[in-house]
Amino acid sequence: MKIGDKVRFLNSVGGGVVRGFKDKNMVMVEDESGFEFPVFLSECVVVGDSDMQVHSSNKPKAPAPAAQTPAPASRPKPEEVKIEETPEGERLNVFLAYLPVDAKRLAESGYEAYLINESNYYLSFTYMNRQNGSWSSRYHGEIEPNTKIFLEEFPKEDLNDLERVCLQFIAYKKDKPFTLKNAVSVELHPDTVKFYKLHCFLDNDFFEEGALVYPVVRNDVPERELLVSAAELQEAMTQKAREDRRAPQVIVRKKKEAEPVLEVDLHITSLLDSTAGMSNGDILNFQLDRFHEVLRQQAGNKGQKIVFIHGKGNGVLRAAVEKELKTKYKQYTYQDASFREYGFGATMVTIK
Repeated sequence: MKIGDKVRFLNSVGGGVVRGFKDKNMVMVEDESGFEFPVFLSECVVVGDSDMQVHSSNKPKAPAPAAQTPAPASRPKPEEVKIEETPEGERLNVFLAYLPVDAKRLAESGYEAYLINESNYYLSFTYMNRQNGSWSSRYHGEIEPNTKIFLEEFPKEDLNDLERVCLQFIAYKKDKPFTLKNAVSVELHPDTVKFYKLHCFLDNDFFEEGALVYPVVRNDVPERELLVSAAELQEAMTQKAREDRRAPQVIVRKKKEAEPVLEVDLHITSLLDSTAGMSNGDILNFQLDRFHEVLRQQAGNKGQKIVFIHGKGNGVLRAAVEKELKTKYKQYTYQDASFREYGFGATMVTIK
């Protein structure tokens, strides 16, 4: 850490720019209002010099160079941090957490990612995401027992890259015997739609602010291990279905039951908590994306009826829906939904 570095506070909101060093353990930070105050080095994480963002493991940094902080010829050895262990910490409990940088401006805000290690073990880990059929490392390092660390800050535009993430780690203790834990490789599928909704960032035990917290391991049990490839799993399921089909069976005629009508509300207030910063065109595109998503999900359900509620309004959304049906979904039939239930504000589509 050096003078001019941008820092963020680990256990409180805010940050600033390093203006000097009070001693080997404390740094002087200037906030946005120009006020300087002392902060422990161990409570700061470097997020950039000038305007450039860098990742940080959130570990305490080394004291300032001799030119900035006068020091005697020989420095005393730094005291070792004593690891506080707990009885329940003998089982691994590991979480990934995401928080908005500015919850008050969620429509524009980026996000922060944290790793939480609620155990008595050190973890040597790699945090990665899947893109174009392969995995890319986003952060790797070591996290101490019963600690949370900052992994990265990323803009809203990177959310699509986080639809599939993976955390791999091995657990161990230093300078003492311990119970052997299996190496862990867990894949998660965060619901990126939740990142747009403030009420999805819930109260939790790890942060003063609301957060999206995803369990990776709970009481030594991984949430989902990458043990079998998708191809192997598909082949096993196909083989089982083939064997079941060939076995002698009593003929039972299937009773054809009418599929329940699926109701989808396209009003923007039902899709987003806030439309701040969005133009009318952005809103319409978001509504149509939801319309296409539902039709993709139901494409194989022949006979399924779907009621899209678009409202009467000025007719822009209704016209856009009908245009998509006429040009991209000619195989489906559609009509006005029940006037008694929806008035002129809904269209019913039947999957063919």
